[in-house]
Amino acid sequence: MKAVIHQPYYLPYPGHFHKISMADVFVIMDNTQYDKRFTNRNKIMNPNGKTMQDWISVPIKKEDKFLANKQVRINNNIQWREEHWKKISHTYSNSEFFHIYNDFFKKGYEKEWEYLFELDIYFLKKILKWLNIDVEIIRESELNVKDTSTERLIKICKNIDADTYISGIGGRNYIDNNIFTKNKIELVFQQYKPVPYKQRFSQEFIPDLSIIDMLSNVGTESYKFVVEKSLQYHND
Repeated sequence: MKAVIHQPYYLPYPGHFHKISMADVFVIMDNTQYDKRFTNRNKIMNPNGKTMQDWISVPIKKEDKFLANKQVRINNNIQWREEHWKKISHTYSNSEFFHIYNDFFKKGYEKEWEYLFELDIYFLKKILKWLNIDVEIIRESELNVKDTSTERLIKICKNIDADTYISGIGGRNYIDNNIFTKNKIELVFQQYKPVPYKQRFSQEFIPDLSIIDMLSNVGTESYKFVVEKSLQYHND
């Protein structure tokens, strides 16, 4: 049983889905303190910008920034839904495959969301289906785990009977491998390198944009770029 344990992301980049594809179970950390880095924002192509990239960020209520992910409310006094949909549709509407996904995203942005976590998981589940990634999703809050750092990961793995934990490469900087060894859980680090694909507006490949960029430009073949070609490209 292989497990990935991760904070929720807003419209994640392809590498996040690559890591999830390696697991049998994905534990999404709804009970962990909110992390502003990618939980409420991500990058899309910006055909008019100097860097060709544009951040789209979901505003949250400032008083919630130290709460658990599942408790963080969206600040709907700001017209962020209209702004995000306008940017996404303007950038990708004429991309070769965006028409496949247009209706879903349009309806997603027509709905008024109260909690950031519910927005994130709504998009995540549908994108996993588009990428043909079949994984069980468990909310961390269902497991009643209260430790911190590596011990928290160990307890989650034990709770779901996982014998392997898959970490991002950045985990080497803070995860104590000795604790995993002591608890007889194998620690595996993700090997991921983005695979270049043809992007509208840019002659030079811009990696690590939101998965929306890949879906719009690659379509139903996106699974191959996220999983199959990524592994081959890295090995080469």
